[in-house]
Amino acid sequence: MKAKQGDMDTSDTLETSGETGIDADSGSAAEPPITILVADDHPVVRAGLVSLIARCPEMRVIAEAGNGLEALERYAAKRPAVVLLDLRMPVMDGVQAATAICEQEPEARLIMLSTYQGEEDIYRALRAGVRGYILKDSPLQEFMDCIHTVARGGTWIPALIGAKLARRMMDPELTAREMDVLRCVVRGKSNKEIGADLDISEATVKVHVAHILEKLKVTGRAEAIHVAVRRGLVRIDSPTAA
Repeated sequence: MKAKQGDMDTSDTLETSGETGIDADSGSAAEPPITILVADDHPVVRAGLVSLIARCPEMRVIAEAGNGLEALERYAAKRPAVVLLDLRMPVMDGVQAATAICEQEPEARLIMLSTYQGEEDIYRALRAGVRGYILKDSPLQEFMDCIHTVARGGTWIPALIGAKLARRMMDPELTAREMDVLRCVVRGKSNKEIGADLDISEATVKVHVAHILEKLKVTGRAEAIHVAVRRGLVRIDSPTAA
């Protein structure tokens, strides 16, 4: 199935045995489909998700997006029942998109799709208003159950994700300045270089580094980088927070 952005029409209705919306076997009104927005920057992955959802007559993809900003715009235009957001997207990532959507509609039903299991990724997503967090390698039935649960207003947090979230809730927060210093540490900068970059003294940098090591429960910079990347606080391929 070749997915094209913006080629779906919300006027489509769930197929029934007639044009009245009545199920011929039961005589009761047919349930409307769960309308879905799929946002992922990889066209092949997005097309695969759309194809999987198309197999379920009770679900219908009504919009697609290739980045977080498009997801925000298409949510406003289409108002789907459920939004599937990839965590890592250009322009605006999944967490930023979730935050913006929830500012528009606090009751929005959002699911974060990710290959990442870092505590910080999970924590930030749920703080942004996401109601479900599921890994892309999850079984198909689990994926569908997640959509149904969130569509009904519930939450979907698998046990593994819940355990990581619980650990993150117990960790002390790094301040904004400590995060700035940590990003510089990840880039391999010395205390003197960090001070110059952030316009603070080298002594102040040393204090921040000491606090970072303490909060991450590590004894050195290399270990701090390893823990920060594992938790999703920073990314090696980018100096910005995950």
